[in-house]
Amino acid sequence: MREESSRSAHPAGPRYADVLPEGHYAAPPADLNVLDEKVWSRTVNRADDGVVTVAGIEVTRLAEEFGTPAYFLDEADFRARCRAWADAFGKDADVFYAGKAFLSRAIVRWLHEEGLNLDVCSGVELATALDAGMPAERIAFHGNNKSVEEIQRAVGAGVGRIVLDSFQEIVRVAHVAQSLGRRQRVQIRVTVGVEAHTHEFIATAHEDQKFGLALAGGQAAEAVRRALQLDGLELIGIHSHIGSQIFDTSGFEVAAHRVVGLLKEVRDEHGVELPEIDLGGGLGIAYTSDDDPREPHEIAKALSEIVTRECEAAGLRTPRISVEPGRAIVGPTAFTLYEVGTIKPLEGLRTYVSVDGGMSDNIRTALYDAEYSVALVSRASDAEPMLVRVVGKHCESGDIVVRDAFLPADLAPGDLIAVPATGAYCRSMASNYNHALRPPVVAVRDGEAKVIVRRETEEDLLRLDVG
Repeated sequence: MREESSRSAHPAGPRYADVLPEGHYAAPPADLNVLDEKVWSRTVNRADDGVVTVAGIEVTRLAEEFGTPAYFLDEADFRARCRAWADAFGKDADVFYAGKAFLSRAIVRWLHEEGLNLDVCSGVELATALDAGMPAERIAFHGNNKSVEEIQRAVGAGVGRIVLDSFQEIVRVAHVAQSLGRRQRVQIRVTVGVEAHTHEFIATAHEDQKFGLALAGGQAAEAVRRALQLDGLELIGIHSHIGSQIFDTSGFEVAAHRVVGLLKEVRDEHGVELPEIDLGGGLGIAYTSDDDPREPHEIAKALSEIVTRECEAAGLRTPRISVEPGRAIVGPTAFTLYEVGTIKPLEGLRTYVSVDGGMSDNIRTALYDAEYSVALVSRASDAEPMLVRVVGKHCESGDIVVRDAFLPADLAPGDLIAVPATGAYCRSMASNYNHALRPPVVAVRDGEAKVIVRRETEEDLLRLDVG
């Protein structure tokens, strides 16, 4: 038995931790003190004394007042991005902020004030939206397994649309709507068989996954037949979402071609031209200097031209377009501030820099192999660059925040470092692993900072532990 175990054991060796081969990673930047404006929010700057500021506030002051780790969200940047998306698509299209990226009552209020709609994926997201004053008719409700209670809440509140994700859900929503004396506006989510160039776990338009009804095999067409027959439903359009963190609109072109093909089938079979098409979200942002995202006006122009061209070719009126940016709005607006704890050089490999957070406040690196940037922000440094891996304090070797980056060689315990572009999916996917307390979200604007989601406390966790 012992012999068998030794044969099956994996000899890790000194380079087991996925060390990049020499020359694989990019050369360090010429000046580690420079902050790439493509990666950081609009009001982030490095002051003359070397300390980084956001909205005119020094990060050292923020750390003293709010502690670390913490997410700092640039409110002016968030609002500007909302306006950019609204202006790009204009009054003849709808922009729904994807609340799953990050949602709070403050965010809902800002969206409402800036004229954007809101997409939610759960009953509690819906409750947050309604509690913060978002008009129900400007809310879309998503999800692949909505409970009857969630559907009742959505229909009862009068949400503007429910995106249907299965044959069972078509019946559930119709039944709830009829029982409440309503006729619910719905879209059908279809999977169009498009290969989005992104991580497997965030690609959502291939057939072998949990979302939507496939065009291939006629599932989507059958869903349309069933929805049109039910009195409780008003079918207003087709929904397609091909994935996340996408930079190339070619995938949307293929998706639009196939969705318009379904619209043509619906017209030919039922004599109905559905008035809306939702192309989802998933547009990428810059996590590193190598990323090159497109601006909202470029995306709007490309998508509008694609849909118009496909509809003209099919002899259809051009439907109203909807899009659902989430990450593209909130992602670049925030950074996570950490304090350096221990520094462990491994000769010939890299230096491990441990911070006071980790996978509990940013699971994306472990989950998606996501790449991030990082900078020393509590001071400037002229020291030589050193290759680092920024890791957390959790009991997992996969507890990695930034897999490979360069920081100054004089980095020391107590320094503050920041990881930009953490506004999307970091706080919303945060956990209490190792009983970590989830960090606060602090909004900064015009020299002022206010907590919009407070830091958890020991009392919060112990109150839930009723044993």
